Amino acid sequence: MAAALDDVDRRIIALLREDGRMSMRSVAERAHISRANAYARLDRLRSEGVIKGFTAVVDPEKCGYGLAAYVSVGIRQESWKAFRDLLRTIPEVHHAALVSGDVDLLLLVRVADAAALRTFVLERLQRIPEVVSTRTLFVLDEMDVAPAL
Repeated sequence: MAAALDDVDRRIIALLREDGRMSMRSVAERAHISRANAYARLDRLRSEGVIKGFTAVVDPEKCGYGLAAYVSVGIRQESWKAFRDLLRTIPEVHHAALVSGDVDLLLLVRVADAAALRTFVLERLQRIPEVVSTRTLFVLDEMDVAPAL
């Protein structure tokens, strides 16, 4: 069930998405509410699961992941749960989504270079028994697009 969010909640969320380390004093000032109200709202947003946590945003290239690709994967239908558990152990997979359409999964894969991607897809991913097919799309450019809530 969706949480009931008002404009102030949405502003707090936007501010924290912009800078998760922002002080409550700054959040309160920029949201035009008291600090006590900011703390109370943040506690409620966290307890209701609207805000699930805080994390660092890193530059993949600076961490040695110079190449990104989306890999669509077809799997044996009955193997979804086992394959999902396996995906959690593969460091190259940064995001996985079960999707509808001609493929079963869409993976965001980050590796050092084209040779590493070739090795990952041909020697690791396609050798997994549950995998029936793959198709690789190179990411040419990326941008962060934070939707308004």
